[in-house]
Amino acid sequence: MGILFVFPLIAAADEAEVENDKEEWVFSGFFSQQLNQVSFSNWAQGGENSIASTSVINLTANMKRERFTWENRLNMAFGILKTEDTPLRKNEDRLHLISKTGRELSPRFSTSVLLDFRSQFYKGYNYPNDSVVVSRFMSPGVLTTSVGMEYKPWEFLSVFLSPASGKFTFVLDQELSDKGAFGVDKGSNVRAEFGALLSLMFDKEVFEDISVESRLTLFNNLIDEDSSNRKNTDLDWETSINMKINRYITASFFVHMIYDHNTPIPVLDDDGLETGDFKKKLQVKQMLGLGLSYRF
Repeated sequence: MGILFVFPLIAAADEAEVENDKEEWVFSGFFSQQLNQVSFSNWAQGGENSIASTSVINLTANMKRERFTWENRLNMAFGILKTEDTPLRKNEDRLHLISKTGRELSPRFSTSVLLDFRSQFYKGYNYPNDSVVVSRFMSPGVLTTSVGMEYKPWEFLSVFLSPASGKFTFVLDQELSDKGAFGVDKGSNVRAEFGALLSLMFDKEVFEDISVESRLTLFNNLIDEDSSNRKNTDLDWETSINMKINRYITASFFVHMIYDHNTPIPVLDDDGLETGDFKKKLQVKQMLGLGLSYRF
């Protein structure tokens, strides 16, 4: 994974040599800082003082040389929430790296190799229970490697299909591993799957100052030991909408949906405590914010 981070830095530092080889690196980035604060004093209708802060950083580094392309995207987000009667909590935590290399066969078709890595930075809890850790960095960490064909009918739409894709789920926290969290066998730190993958990527300014970025990934495990599970399809769908209000202020909406039949969700009672039962459910996370932003 370190190569994916280091290579673009080396290429940028060696710009003179890159130009001689007629390679062209294009770098871009987006930073947003959102802050939300609510306070009450003698408020008859009631309420709770709170403050929330979310930082979002998206970086891209793309290179094209004749028919060879290399696209890299790093999306990071971290948010905290503090209310009057509760300690500091995490309300957003995202680390997503995508690296794709390809060779054009025609203006719209290319052969491609895709690497997709997802994890989080800090430990997480199922609030209000803040005594049991349910996630941390690399618990889970999901690495997907795929070889296939990419169809790009327009610059803003990409369809990638891989008949040979490996999906590796890492749970390096031993306590979570011993519980069999995130689909790994109890005591094991890695779950390996092999199957077919379909990825659709949409990235476009749909209206003036309104851009939409959406990525849908479907994965089917063809080697599941339980043959009845081979018909199940994992879903991972992220959509981000950014609305530019002026040069430095942006409103944003983000929604992330996951369905993985290997990750059953704990059933909670009316008090938010786990009952001990588990169900397979669609996981949904959404975030709406307004804050300072800078694009470069």
